[in-house]
Amino acid sequence: MGKFFETIPEHLMQWIPEQQMFWVATSPLAASGHVNVSPKGGLYFGLLDDKTFWYMDLCGSGIETVAHLYEPDNGRITIMFCAFKGPPRIVRLFGHGTVLERGAPAFDDFVKKHDVEVIPSSRSIIIVKVHQVASSCGYSVPFYEFKNFRTTLNEHFAKKEERFEQGRLEESKERYWAFKNAYSVDGLPGMQIGNRTGKEEHIAPIEKMVGPMAPRAYRNDRRFNVWPLILVAVLSAVCTALSLPLLLTVLQRPLATPAS
Repeated sequence: MGKFFETIPEHLMQWIPEQQMFWVATSPLAASGHVNVSPKGGLYFGLLDDKTFWYMDLCGSGIETVAHLYEPDNGRITIMFCAFKGPPRIVRLFGHGTVLERGAPAFDDFVKKHDVEVIPSSRSIIIVKVHQVASSCGYSVPFYEFKNFRTTLNEHFAKKEERFEQGRLEESKERYWAFKNAYSVDGLPGMQIGNRTGKEEHIAPIEKMVGPMAPRAYRNDRRFNVWPLILVAVLSAVCTALSLPLLLTVLQRPLATPAS
């Protein structure tokens, strides 16, 4: 039987940091947009209190989570954990996410305050303000034996950082973000630093999604559109202007004298 909580219970406060991986789900507001689910593995996540979860977002070719959290009136995010050993369990944290980009003062302040290790592949920190917690049985989740974390991603960006420090300016993380992380698959803006670098250094973003079904322009059908209201106001003004002379003519006519 599933259970719901408004805050993270104490037994889950102890269980969550013991896990080796979790999943992140976000979505754009438009019905035509693409839902994203990303696996996250590593040591770089934690709880600040019973309503706040954080994790280190690492560099990669995708930028869906960041783009969805940046979208106006959006910010929805769900974190899911599964127990692969011991008693079965699935835990979901529903909340609203905030992005702290690497290189921004807020990122540096968070790292310093909470003694967070920044690694070569660190891209941003995602902070989730949790408003609902769901815990369910997880009876169908299989057993898995954890062996180790992969080091490939961090080694790759460590080498890029080394080449950049040796003078190869094209290896900068900002240029990587401009090329691969400037926009989501639906065309939503991603890394702000990447967008800024792309404009300053004239870096065209990589094309994402191909074929006739690939999105060409993002359309948020849920976003408030002011143009219909403007059109109605203009038409009302035109109708008023056209009818006003007729109304004045009628009002200026002398009243008919009743027959005696």
